[in-house]
Amino acid sequence: MPKHMIRIRGARTNNLKRLDVDVPRGRLIVFVGVSGSGKSSLVFDTIAAEAGHQLNETFPPFIRNRLPRWTRPEVEEIEGLSPVVVIDQRRIGGNARSTVGTITDTWTYLRLLFSRISTPHVGESNHFSFNDPVGMCPTCSGLGEIVVSAVDRFLDLDRSLAQGAILLPGFGNGGYWYSQYADIGSFDPHTPLRNWTEEEREALLYGGEHAARLGGKPPKDYEGVVERFERIYLHTSDDLSDRKKETIARFTRSETCPDCHGDRLNEAGRTATVLGHTIGEMARMEITELADLVERASDPAVAPVVAALKDRLRAMVAIGLGYLHLGRATTTLSGGESQRIKTVKHLGSSLIEMLYVFDEPTVGLHPHDIASMTALLRRLRDKGNTVLVVEHDPAVMAIADQIIEIGPDAGAGGGELVFQGTFDELRAARTATSTALGNRTSITTGPRTAAGAITVANATRNNLKNLTVDIPTRILTVLTGVAGSGKSSLAAELVSQHDAIVIDQRPVSTNRRSTSITYTGIAPAIRKLFARHSGLPAGLFSANSAGACPDCKGLGVIYTDLAFMDGQETVCETCHGRRFTREVLRHRVNGLSIADIDGLTITDAIGRLPDEQIREALLHLDRVGLGYLRLGQPLTTLSGGECQRVKIAKELRDTAEPTLYVLDEPTTGLHLRDTAALLDILGQLVDGGHTVVVIEHNLDVIQHADWIIDLGPGPGRHGGQILYQGPVSQIDNTVTAAALQGTEAP
Repeated sequence: MPKHMIRIRGARTNNLKRLDVDVPRGRLIVFVGVSGSGKSSLVFDTIAAEAGHQLNETFPPFIRNRLPRWTRPEVEEIEGLSPVVVIDQRRIGGNARSTVGTITDTWTYLRLLFSRISTPHVGESNHFSFNDPVGMCPTCSGLGEIVVSAVDRFLDLDRSLAQGAILLPGFGNGGYWYSQYADIGSFDPHTPLRNWTEEEREALLYGGEHAARLGGKPPKDYEGVVERFERIYLHTSDDLSDRKKETIARFTRSETCPDCHGDRLNEAGRTATVLGHTIGEMARMEITELADLVERASDPAVAPVVAALKDRLRAMVAIGLGYLHLGRATTTLSGGESQRIKTVKHLGSSLIEMLYVFDEPTVGLHPHDIASMTALLRRLRDKGNTVLVVEHDPAVMAIADQIIEIGPDAGAGGGELVFQGTFDELRAARTATSTALGNRTSITTGPRTAAGAITVANATRNNLKNLTVDIPTRILTVLTGVAGSGKSSLAAELVSQHDAIVIDQRPVSTNRRSTSITYTGIAPAIRKLFARHSGLPAGLFSANSAGACPDCKGLGVIYTDLAFMDGQETVCETCHGRRFTREVLRHRVNGLSIADIDGLTITDAIGRLPDEQIREALLHLDRVGLGYLRLGQPLTTLSGGECQRVKIAKELRDTAEPTLYVLDEPTTGLHLRDTAALLDILGQLVDGGHTVVVIEHNLDVIQHADWIIDLGPGPGRHGGQILYQGPVSQIDNTVTAAALQGTEAP
């Protein structure tokens, strides 16, 4: 076998059909194909999984048990692998203490810099750590925020006490604490609170001196509503029940810590300076600005620290994240931002002949910014590495050394090698990708007319510059602009000021039992259908209840934990993988048992299940191009694009009244062909009287819009302004306009 190839023979992972392919090493290879065709099964679940597994095997069992698990792929032979680095779209997440600075190690370098040359000198680097008791602000425990009562949500002023004016649980008429306020003689329980004096309302809420000023003084042990709420819900060390957590979420809000003002550090750490700035001030600077500032640090004693910090900051600027700041919480990053953050640590690596695997690295990038990502991919390749990229963007295909297309279709219709060659050769081929490249959307010349407008008033969220903007109703509006320009912030303001159905980038929550029909809520209707035909309780037809096989608990497989080795799954010998008891499987609808339902494709089920409610629900999945999925197919086996469309199918339901839909980059994970299907769905929603607002960078979606709102001109503090709003055909003099004017496929 040539040493310059990754040789794969007989790959059968998921829908791959004994696929044979040789992937060149030391090259930039882009894998394409329709959503669900098998690209991810080949790249992530076969190549990366086997490379990761073999690397883990080199460690002792004790260490192996603590490393990420890799499930070995179903493949007859695979050779020519290197240690693998997977850079996927999964959001970094983390907790309230995880920031851009901590996740990229730049905060570590900054702390070290301050510990050596700050004025005044404070101490070791942990004195500048908000995660260490030595350095954290004692008031907020290093979080930068405190939880306070949202008193404005406590009362309904149009009700009396007897009518439930106190909205907190247990305070209404008949509630545990109701008599502490209604029966003490200080308040009229039958008069709406709006008709009380301001002093009476203050006494009800805060007690203390406010209550003392009332004519009829309350009892000595009287507690105001706020004091009682905080004692019960906030000033307790007990484990909180789900009900208490829900109450706290509803009746509290986060506010900037009054002592550290969001810097998270104690007084010594937050007042020390380097180059005339505190560490908190540096954390709030945009990374581009901070990189320029750090250049001025010339003390030879800290030269290595400064060099490492500059390299990390410049790398973040190079991949289009210069608009972020080190204090930004990782929980607020998009999938695309998370993916680019993960690449930072690899840019300065001296390792060569590594295997880098990327999952749609252009997600979240404006066409104007894609060049920075393609330059990064080339840079990794030119250092002597193999770079494998799953991607739908033609700009990335154009810079590939080779393109491999898996298909020809999705699901059972995919899993085959349909093309391998250069981008120019692909454009001349007859595949789903080449066809889609030749059928690009043209700019809408006859946009729909709006029926009215929804106003977003005085928006100042994040970098928005006090924007007031009208969103046209009953048409398709696309929010555009470079990454970090304020699109998501404007959409968030729209949602906060108006009711909307939101479809965002958060991943579909899945487990071993999650399927398309359980996630979209169709499963109960199917169980009721079998209950009507059999006369048995509907619960028996659930694999999570008494009707499930007692040995495998309704999973169909028996899982054996083998400690540091891969766990073993074997088909249940009792139910033979059918998940239910023999008694339940005897009952049929149209000749189908409840286990047979799992094997139906969505398209087949629409025609075979005699229930209008089920059919209507399945039609939503079929309309988003998922008709090929089996009803019982676990969500854990779906690609990112398929999961995105399952979410859209769940949310894009018909409503009797006009509804506002807000979608955050719905083309994530979608092939060019599938994007056309998505546009058809959005068009049907608009034609049904709904208002659709989409955040997008995809040029096909932008060109299809009836109205666009372009934000910028740059990211972060350089953005937050509206550069253009109107028909897409008239946009000019912005980077979005420039991208639209050069949209012929590369």
